[in-house]
Amino acid sequence: MTPNPFRGVLFHWAGGLASGSFYVPYKGVKKWSWEVYWLVGGFFSWIIAPWILASINTRDLIDVIRAAPASSLAWAYFWGAMWGLGGLTFGLTMRYLGMSLGMAVALGYCAAFGTLMPPIFHGEFVPKVLHTTSGQVILIGVLVCLLGIAVAGMAGMSKEREMTEEQKKSAIKEFNFVKGILVATFSGVMSACFAFGLDAASPLAKISESHGTDPLWTGLPKLCVVLLGGFTSNFIWCALLNFKNRTGYQYFSSEIRSELPRREEETIIETATDAPGEEVALAVRTRPQTTAVTERAPMLNNYFFSALAGVTWYLQFFFYTMGETQMGNYKFSSWTLHMASIIIFSSLWGIALKEWKGSSGFTKTLLAMGLFMLVFSTVIVGFGNYLAAK
Repeated sequence: MTPNPFRGVLFHWAGGLASGSFYVPYKGVKKWSWEVYWLVGGFFSWIIAPWILASINTRDLIDVIRAAPASSLAWAYFWGAMWGLGGLTFGLTMRYLGMSLGMAVALGYCAAFGTLMPPIFHGEFVPKVLHTTSGQVILIGVLVCLLGIAVAGMAGMSKEREMTEEQKKSAIKEFNFVKGILVATFSGVMSACFAFGLDAASPLAKISESHGTDPLWTGLPKLCVVLLGGFTSNFIWCALLNFKNRTGYQYFSSEIRSELPRREEETIIETATDAPGEEVALAVRTRPQTTAVTERAPMLNNYFFSALAGVTWYLQFFFYTMGETQMGNYKFSSWTLHMASIIIFSSLWGIALKEWKGSSGFTKTLLAMGLFMLVFSTVIVGFGNYLAAK
């Protein structure tokens, strides 16, 4: 298949839109603890959607996985699990730095490590990136993306400075720059483990293509393995929270037996790629409740919205693997496009939901500059891949 980088950019934008939107359906979940709706949605994100869509769009899925080298499967699973565990520290990043600065730092590290480490590990960074015109153009695009993330973070910090003292204390009660940077670094690097897992699972794509799968879909078997690792770490943590908070009964019973833990008191798993989606969801207005408060959870409603959120979450990587197939020898640049797209669409959601209403002209200018840099970075990366294909 001839690479088509500009088509790939469109796929990555679609993935960014899914990532920036997936948390919104969770707003429809009522009377469930975080660990309950996260795990229910996770079954659709990490197990049901990946295997169903891979089975439909690829050939001989089970045989392809069996034929893959054991080391590739093990590393893909391992990095998926590490990606899941890394999400435990993202909450601390928000606690110490606040949403805007914390997200910018963590996403910056996630973008840099997820993009650059795979080619460095394979010994391809110098010959394929530094010593080729197309590679140099792509590297410029990566740097512009990181700069755009930094400027978007500055816009968020400027917005926070314009908040009242009461709002600031409510938002960042435990601000600690040094602790925050250290935790954000760890969280960002661990969030990049997903990219390492996809890289480790590369043989699956080649084997799938040899079985007759259309090249556009050959990345789907990789997701089955990497997300299985992510499911493992998320399942263990949610099960521990079910035991600690005594919320396991909520999967099967609509009865509310005790007071639900408040959202800010939960120790959740949330990676750098998940947080923008939650920030969008927090800004979504829901209709005020007009009926009497019920003491029972709406089970069918909760399962439906959790499933919808889970499938939407999966779609970010469904489109990611499609975009990756269009990048030719520079598929490592897909991670940069994914990070940029997430911030672009989550920021656009924020604008549409009037999250930036009342901010100063300077803050809005910074946001516009950051978004322009991020969009421009995707164009640069796409052009670099076009030069390579040509």
